Amino acid sequence: MNRTRMIVALALTYAVFAVLLNSVGTVILQSIESFHVTKVAASSLEGFKDLSIAATSFLLAAHLPRFGLRRAMIAALALVAIACLAMPLMPGFWTTRLLFLAVGVAFGVTKVSVYSFVGLLTEDSARHASLLNVIEGVFMLGVLSGYWIFAAFIDPADPGSQQWLNVYYVLAAVSAVALVLLAVTPYDESAVDEPAAAPQGAGQKFAEMVALAWRPLSLSFIAAIFCYVLVEQGIGSWLPTFNRELLGLSAPMSVQAASIFAVCLAAGRLGAGVIVRRTGWFPLVLGCLIGMAVLIVAVLPLAAAHHGQVTSWAGAPIAAFLFPAIGLMMAPIYPALNSAILSSMAPRKQPAMVGLIVVFSALGGTTGSFVVGHIFAMFQGTIAFYVLLIPIAALALASTMVRRKAAR
Repeated sequence: MNRTRMIVALALTYAVFAVLLNSVGTVILQSIESFHVTKVAASSLEGFKDLSIAATSFLLAAHLPRFGLRRAMIAALALVAIACLAMPLMPGFWTTRLLFLAVGVAFGVTKVSVYSFVGLLTEDSARHASLLNVIEGVFMLGVLSGYWIFAAFIDPADPGSQQWLNVYYVLAAVSAVALVLLAVTPYDESAVDEPAAAPQGAGQKFAEMVALAWRPLSLSFIAAIFCYVLVEQGIGSWLPTFNRELLGLSAPMSVQAASIFAVCLAAGRLGAGVIVRRTGWFPLVLGCLIGMAVLIVAVLPLAAAHHGQVTSWAGAPIAAFLFPAIGLMMAPIYPALNSAILSSMAPRKQPAMVGLIVVFSALGGTTGSFVVGHIFAMFQGTIAFYVLLIPIAALALASTMVRRKAAR
């Protein structure tokens, strides 16, 4: 019973962070409308989120088992609930930055805890890959629901109204529910900590984490994760703005259309658990990368050819539906890479590796949003998304290196 309840608690906690983390694209759009900030200033939200994730994971990942994974998640959810309440009570762009700072710190703790718990809750690599894909699939369902939740609070007649900030009351309440569920679900976490006979000081644990990052296999893996998240966040963070400014969709429609991206990511990750058992991770990843590149080259010219404003779905251009489908191609890549390396490690070593994953995922996300945002501001066109073909090619190369080094 505790195992099932813990899986539900982990899924709900992850879903809360899915809504908040991936709302950055919507919040960028609404910050431009409500707080009248520039695109360059709005792109800083990704940095507040991702750099805090990176710093927290790098500094604390190896020490969380000693503090307690479940207690760490409870503290993280409490911080998020407080930050959500601050948004409607003290509206402003600086409050928005502080929200994403708090969410980043909390998620840095939570992701390490959730991934480490997956190792505790499963017995072999196949079950590990299956549960991790389910957890990541739930994450993407949270992303999907987040688009529609936020869109429901945006006033279509007055996009600049601060009415949308009331959504944070709902998110604070859901965070509280997840916190209570974790609080009443005890679980044995002793396997993730070092044996009592061989305790390690904070400095030694941190040194081991740094040493782990410099292994050739780890470097290839880190490069692959960095490139993947760069592409995902570059598209996800700026897709609502892309829909609004290039395709002419209304503000609510721009957010709702971006949810197609989340639908495809969720479907791809939930289905990947079955596919990867038959194909192996590398052929699946390589095929997905080729599909992503083809879709970018084929669909972006359709977006560039569209002109005019759109106020109904009947008049929406085909690019609004086709381009977000790139999520279906990229969905299996992240869990496949993570599971391949984590399932080969002892449970007590996984928190340190998860810390590295989170650090470089965060750095990749910040880089992607920064690059796409600045190119958007400079060129006002599809060029920002064409640039993503470069990290896609780099990801293919890094994945090939991971395969070769793992085989050795």
